[in-house]
Amino acid sequence: MVRPPPEITVEILLRAYRFGVFPMAETRSGNSLHWLDPKQRGILPLRGFHLSRRLMRTVLADRFEVSADRDFAATIAGCATPAPGRPDTWINPLIERLFTEMHERGHAHSIECRRDGELVGGLYGVSIGGAFFGESMFSFATDASKVALVHLVARLRLGGYRLLDTQFVTEHLTQFGAHEIPRAEYKLRLAEAVEAPARWIASPDPAALRDAIRALADEP
Repeated sequence: MVRPPPEITVEILLRAYRFGVFPMAETRSGNSLHWLDPKQRGILPLRGFHLSRRLMRTVLADRFEVSADRDFAATIAGCATPAPGRPDTWINPLIERLFTEMHERGHAHSIECRRDGELVGGLYGVSIGGAFFGESMFSFATDASKVALVHLVARLRLGGYRLLDTQFVTEHLTQFGAHEIPRAEYKLRLAEAVEAPARWIASPDPAALRDAIRALADEP
């Protein structure tokens, strides 16, 4: 008799992330998940993040109302929405349910960008110790996802995080300094980061946040 696979729970997910393994669905309509442990892992340096002066001005101009953890469910739904050049996604209903539960338990977080009260961009990810695992982002307005990413990095730096895992490297992320490292090196960095003390700051002091954003543009 073939036993059915064990049900994936939040506890299993957190344990997997600690070892550098993460889940994806084949398609939006897929009913199952598979585990990935890439030979090359994408990371985005928290020191040495590339922020252009143009984007910094956009972020500081407050063109978007930026918040954190205000509507996680809507953010992950936005990430799962088809977009030009992306007719399908790997975020199926099971992913949405599991990560929303992770958020409710304080292990997953979102950054949201709104314009005139409407959610137009954002991202979400998992937080364990001093490691943040970026899962997905979306943008329905120019620069919305970029602004969300800048706010994420600023908050991670303020909170003492050590690792921002992007899983894979896309052309969109390379402009910010994302690059690949070998699996073995990633696992060493991960082991240190998940044990490091860090604090997720959903609502930082506005002045401290603006200073942290400006500091990103000042780094080489």
